[in-house]
Amino acid sequence: MLLNRRQFLRQTVGFSALAALSPGSLFAQPESANSPPPDPTAEHMLMIGDWGTDKYLGQQIAVAGGMKNFVDNRKIKPGALFLLGDNWYGHLVAGVNSTRWQTQFEQMYPTSHFPGKAYAVLGNHDYELKVALKVDVELAYAAHATGTRWTMPAEWYTFQYPEQNPIVTFICLDTNLPGTKGDFFGIGLTMSKAHRDQQDAWLRAELAKPRSTPFVIMVGHHPLYTNGIHKDNPILIKDWDALLRQHKVDFYITGHDHDLQHIEFAGHPTSFVISGGGGAELVDWTTPPERRGPYGGKVLGFTDLEMKPDAIILRHFDQNNKELHAFRKTPDGRVEILKPMG
Repeated sequence: MLLNRRQFLRQTVGFSALAALSPGSLFAQPESANSPPPDPTAEHMLMIGDWGTDKYLGQQIAVAGGMKNFVDNRKIKPGALFLLGDNWYGHLVAGVNSTRWQTQFEQMYPTSHFPGKAYAVLGNHDYELKVALKVDVELAYAAHATGTRWTMPAEWYTFQYPEQNPIVTFICLDTNLPGTKGDFFGIGLTMSKAHRDQQDAWLRAELAKPRSTPFVIMVGHHPLYTNGIHKDNPILIKDWDALLRQHKVDFYITGHDHDLQHIEFAGHPTSFVISGGGGAELVDWTTPPERRGPYGGKVLGFTDLEMKPDAIILRHFDQNNKELHAFRKTPDGRVEILKPMG
């Protein structure tokens, strides 16, 4: 799935009229340099989406094992995890006292390998009404569980990372806007219209603040653009694409499609990344990733975000800890596609 520069720009522009608004491009040619090994001295955060499965436990275990092997083999000390939604499929019987919190979160991603906070955002399966609304359960677990790393202070929130000399401002969103899923008498499938308006006002205020870190990353569950089975999301594109452009947001990172993706559009300041291979069943493409990329893999796996003030390197790995795709992005918006390590 290698493209030369002309093919790469042509296919990205061809897939979005929005991409033609800016004539320039800061892309390097695909696979222009070797991906360096992960730097143990840099800040690292591992990311997974669509992980808390009720039917494919073996797959979740395999990905968690790959993440632990990554930490051990590459001598990395990730300061945090990021859980990109669809945290819990099926029931959470007993709510905050469900045994799944221990078996599929606390012990699945142990403090021996992942001692830092586990930041979480809400997916569509987290809005399911299963005995109780799982949104309420997840918020309550963050607020009241003793000694947990589960971090979800609200449906939407922001933080800077790391705490000392921060490199990234993370803006964490609830992407379950009205209309993104069918209504069930207004109960338990999406946020309310009032919450949508509150989040929208909050998001615009956050983005309008003077930038105080080299990078800004928006994180949610639903992608704006995806080659996967869920297709591009017209509601989110309408509400947020112009904000991404206006405020030159560096990354928009999500789950939802059960695969690993990286999409770039010529002239767009934002890199679109999907990491939805945390354990749920894999699904097919609606747009072949070789036509709109630079990368897509129908594979279980996870993502490593390596952060330094002068660059972020994002790497996709499969469940066996094999690097599949990597790219470097600098604060001026330059994207360089890197050759995966052997």
